Amino acid sequence: MTDLVIRPLVAGEQHLFDSLPDPGLVGRAAFGQTYADGTYRPEWTWVALRDGTVVARAAWWAGPDDPAPLALDWFDFTDAEAAVELLRAAPLRAEYSISLPPGWRDAPAVRAQAQARIDAATAAGMAVLVERYRYRWTADCGLPERPGRLEFRPEPDDTVILDVLRRVGEGSLDAHFRHAAQRHGPQAAAQEDLDLLLWMPGPRDWWRLAYTADGHLAGITVPSRNHTDPVVAFIGVLPERRGHGYAYDLLAEATHLLVEAGADRIAAATDQHNTPMAATFARAGYPIEYERVDLV
Repeated sequence: MTDLVIRPLVAGEQHLFDSLPDPGLVGRAAFGQTYADGTYRPEWTWVALRDGTVVARAAWWAGPDDPAPLALDWFDFTDAEAAVELLRAAPLRAEYSISLPPGWRDAPAVRAQAQARIDAATAAGMAVLVERYRYRWTADCGLPERPGRLEFRPEPDDTVILDVLRRVGEGSLDAHFRHAAQRHGPQAAAQEDLDLLLWMPGPRDWWRLAYTADGHLAGITVPSRNHTDPVVAFIGVLPERRGHGYAYDLLAEATHLLVEAGADRIAAATDQHNTPMAATFARAGYPIEYERVDLV
């Protein structure tokens, strides 16, 4: 077997990335996206070549001002061994999320493509963290009714928000928060959530704390934007207020606030094992756009 060459692209080499044959059953290609759509940086786009032919490729992404990658967006290959070596050789580390059609395990070809990527990523040192649902609300879905049980107030003080995020994290079903809390503690995990919310380009003054009629804090809802879509960035109910269905109130409020700001589509996500939140999205009329497997 000829030697493997692993290297980043240089400017003008997009054709190399696109030259890898890929059936487009999983990942971003399965949803009509292309490498050119993502404003990827050549130095964060790596290929593995044998005899000048691309046999594996990977592209990491971040916002325009971020100094390090935030996500591994593309990871495709015709040579699994080369794919593992590429991930090991590239000096870039970020979470890998595989986008998958709903019910992907029921389609043998899709399942095989997904499992091949999971196997290669885990062989390179990653581990599956969680499977998630990704939702996309549009105007055709109809606005969820505001129950009117909670009062929503802006809260400009980030230290107050941080404390709320920490309290929401107590007993949370969110795998990313639990993973961060296990590694660094709940305060640091809450800070990671706050940093991500502040990183988003959505206006800070959209965030709301929610209070019951008798003035008790019930939770937080964060409508925002990422770099492509309006999003429901965070929904959280305090432990002592759980069991009343307030997550629906928070989601409905975020949806209305985004629509009032001009949104005609809204993206959102939750862990698949978080069945209460998945049921809340279904009740609010949010259809599943795709599924995701997240590896860290």
